[in-house]
Amino acid sequence: MVRAAPNGVVVAVWVVPRSSRDEVSGLHGGALRVRVKVPPEQGRANKAAASLVAGALGGHSGEILSGGTSRRKQILVTGVGLPEALRILESLLGR
Repeated sequence: MVRAAPNGVVVAVWVVPRSSRDEVSGLHGGALRVRVKVPPEQGRANKAAASLVAGALGGHSGEILSGGTSRRKQILVTGVGLPEALRILESLLGR
């Protein structure tokens, strides 16, 4: 679900657009489930998901690496290391 990258971490996510709120809501098939309020039009859900994941992990920014038109995506979060990202995810997921 999370792996190290040269300038941050890459997180596998499952995006649920048009949700009632923006949140990291658990796991879905080995990926982090992310709910965003915006619809998947003109890349708005991608931008919201990348920003939400980066903010949740304490990173500087998030960028979609793959899966631009799919619910399953790979998001690069810069400014956070793998140990810190894993610790935060464990806390978010209640483990």
